[in-house]
Amino acid sequence: MGPKTRILDATMLVFRRHGFRRSSIEQVAEAAGLTRQALYHHFESKEALFRAVIARVHETALAAEEAAIGAAEKAGRGFADILVAGMTARMQAMIASFDGSPHIEELYSEHLVHGRDLYQKYAALYAERLVAAIARIARKQKLVLPQGLSPAEFARLVEMAVHGSKSQHPAMQPAEAFLKDMAMMVRTLCAGAVPKSQEQPASRAGTRERSSRSKAGARP
Repeated sequence: MGPKTRILDATMLVFRRHGFRRSSIEQVAEAAGLTRQALYHHFESKEALFRAVIARVHETALAAEEAAIGAAEKAGRGFADILVAGMTARMQAMIASFDGSPHIEELYSEHLVHGRDLYQKYAALYAERLVAAIARIARKQKLVLPQGLSPAEFARLVEMAVHGSKSQHPAMQPAEAFLKDMAMMVRTLCAGAVPKSQEQPASRAGTRERSSRSKAGARP
């Protein structure tokens, strides 16, 4: 285990125990078995440590989501099952990062203060990968998305469903209820996707109309 990994493991432990505001560089150094000077060689401040933790949480969540989607696709699961598996894995990874901490709400709120740019960066990455997954699954399973939506539009609705579930369960707690509500909303969205052979004329007309509007908007 390298020094940075050891420091981040110690940082997670300290933040879980004390929250962000009441944690200190000294506490992290002690937990990592380092002097304060040695820790400063890798991270210049408590805020830098917190940002590194945030990035680690998101990278772990991205990897978990990608692995879950890949496994569900390989198993031949349906559209809704695949998306629910991916979103659930992402959220479970995030929840596990600070699970059991009495300061969980503070930690989630502070990450928007000290890492808003990271939040925006990873939100874009989640969206990009979700769009790619939706497009790939729809193509392989020969599905038409509800209302003729594009993969990007559908992915946006899925993310909105996740945020809606978060608003009902602050800090994604209780976790079981949050994950259940999120899965239900994602499945409801996915229920409108049908095989191309069953596509209704109205849906095709809606797709043509959307395409025409897009082309018209692209004209100088």
